Amino acid sequence: MSPETHAAMAQGYRFVGEVVGGVLGGVGLGWLLDHYAKVTAPWGVVGGLLIGTGFSIFTAVTAVGRANKIALGASGTVPGATDDKDED
Repeated sequence: MSPETHAAMAQGYRFVGEVVGGVLGGVGLGWLLDHYAKVTAPWGVVGGLLIGTGFSIFTAVTAVGRANKIALGASGTVPGATDDKDED
């Protein structure tokens, strides 16, 4: 495999880890809130799931934007972009 393939795979695994970790971390914090507060059950887990999912989506979009910026900087062009000239 080429070094570019390894870099892409590493980036993909990092992406998956961030998404899964964010969701599980939110659920874990919600469960801890439910476990120790004893009056919020099951809303701590539900809220933690929603917050963790939202955080994961934000992190994923940020990471993809950063990767896209790096890829565009390496190639120097935007794929599929056309000139601003009219082609009439």
